[in-house]
Amino acid sequence: MTSRFTELAVDCHDPERLAEFWCAVLDFEVIDRREGMVEIGSWVPTAEAIRARQMPPTLVFLRVPEGKAVKNRLHLDVSPVDRATEDEVARLIALGATRADVGQGPDRSWVVMADPEGNEFDVVRTLAPQG
Repeated sequence: MTSRFTELAVDCHDPERLAEFWCAVLDFEVIDRREGMVEIGSWVPTAEAIRARQMPPTLVFLRVPEGKAVKNRLHLDVSPVDRATEDEVARLIALGATRADVGQGPDRSWVVMADPEGNEFDVVRTLAPQG
């Protein structure tokens, strides 16, 4: 048996705000909430389901006192499923994201953005039906 990728933890100042943002981005729901922690996902994990097969990981937002200091070494990539990439970028900006410059240059097919606490993520190719 191997290990399973079950959740991705994100340190932040305001777990509630980031959970709200990422729920709107990914169409996830809050599945657990405790003092200083909010977990979101597309499903409610059970040990049986996780043992049976690899399932989509959840995101866990954890309150920490320190701020973000440098570019993330790990980031999420998201792909719009029902609109063009630029239309998704506009939607994400309306939700509180900003465009970010991490030295990617102008000729990239993806858009680097930052969530409301400055964590970088990429909007990559659209998966919307073409035609």
